[in-house]
Amino acid sequence: MKSLFLRISLIFILVLLLVGCSYIFITAITAQRYFEETTQRLNATVAEYMIEEVNPFVNGEVNEEALGTIMHSMMAVNPGIEVYLLDPTGEILSYVVFDQLVKLKRVDLAPVKEFIAAKGDDFVMGNDPRNPGEQSVFSATAVYENDKLLGYVYIILASEKYETIASGVLGSYWMQLTFNSILSTLVVALLIGLVLIAWLTRHLRTIVKTVERFKDGDLNARVPDYKANSEFAVLGDTFNHMADRILDNIEELKKVDGLRRELIANVSHDLRNPLAIINGYIETLQMKGESISVEKRARYLKIIGESTDKLTKLVADLFDLSKLESGQMQVKKENLNIQELLQDSSLKYELLAKSKNTAIETNISSALPMVKADLYLLDRVIQNLLDNAVKYTPQNGAISIEDNLKRNGVEIKIKNSGGGIPQVDLGVLFDRYYMIDKERQGVEGSGLGLAIVKRILEVHGSEIYIESDSDTYTEFIFELPVEA
Repeated sequence: MKSLFLRISLIFILVLLLVGCSYIFITAITAQRYFEETTQRLNATVAEYMIEEVNPFVNGEVNEEALGTIMHSMMAVNPGIEVYLLDPTGEILSYVVFDQLVKLKRVDLAPVKEFIAAKGDDFVMGNDPRNPGEQSVFSATAVYENDKLLGYVYIILASEKYETIASGVLGSYWMQLTFNSILSTLVVALLIGLVLIAWLTRHLRTIVKTVERFKDGDLNARVPDYKANSEFAVLGDTFNHMADRILDNIEELKKVDGLRRELIANVSHDLRNPLAIINGYIETLQMKGESISVEKRARYLKIIGESTDKLTKLVADLFDLSKLESGQMQVKKENLNIQELLQDSSLKYELLAKSKNTAIETNISSALPMVKADLYLLDRVIQNLLDNAVKYTPQNGAISIEDNLKRNGVEIKIKNSGGGIPQVDLGVLFDRYYMIDKERQGVEGSGLGLAIVKRILEVHGSEIYIESDSDTYTEFIFELPVEA
């Protein structure tokens, strides 16, 4: 922030210096023109006065003696002038100057004629015979004899000597003006500007300090609320929103990390049990060899197979959930007959439900339209929900499957009787790494099934809802889009 303040201050100083120099330059040019125009207007009739005193031509010839006398008299009164006698074409016939260094032989008559026509009321610059290419103020008049133009009297009012003296005086004047007024003005403007810059950037300094506190670990640091509708207010609000979002993300990451640790613990437990069972029965088969009866061998192998299936399913669930959350799951939507899929799924779980003396009731309409979905993923959703229903339905319970035509698609309901879901768990039931009833005896699983269901339905642009009274039933409801 100090660096920014110094840079702004330096730029402001440079701008002030540039403005000051421009002001001096423009004022000097304006003053120079003012002095020149004033000099010309005051001396506009000098040439006419001269020819009233003496005729510079006699019988068409230059009157050198009389002309020299009057010219020297005029220069004695005003040594800053230079007198030239021109012929009708502008050629210099004679002149009287301070040191005789005349470099031009001819003077442009256009400014001379313009000056005479305006009678000295317009500011006109003419050639400076001693400095080719330069312009100077002058006085001029035409000389006639018997109505015949004999030439012009051309008087430079600011000679080289005058310019030298004027430059020195002007330089001294500008030195005094600069130090006495302009410099004082610039210093005052600089002080006022620095104060204004410091005042205008006060909010920015506050924001920078807040950002530095946030960077140093004070995650609760926030920029004060600037009520004014300014860029700093927008910047402060943007930083505050960003800081709140970062803080929320940190809390979310902490929560996810805790859930991840919990999942690892749960999955490790679930993996350890079937692996221990498989390892134990394999060692038993190896140790006893042929002494084991055929019935026991078959039973051991069946247990090993069931444990292997459990491991395979657990790994598959983890893999599928990972692909769903990372967006790498390939979805191939097609037109499906949802009735057939629901009937097939109910038949698959009928035997498992009968083992708990539980009936699966279906209320499936045959007149439903086709839905647009991925067959494998949708089958996974229904199987996970039925597996969950069978798992949590008590002995002599009931499971129902129902479909209905809704305005925006086909609604699927899977309901099971039992203790229901505690109200405190309804909001987090589908969270990743979450498993309900971890302590319930006889309930196995990693808690990934419902998380997978939610992610699959999200891929299909649908949501799943729960209804439960926490005492007698639990019902899962979701809707699938109808093929147009």
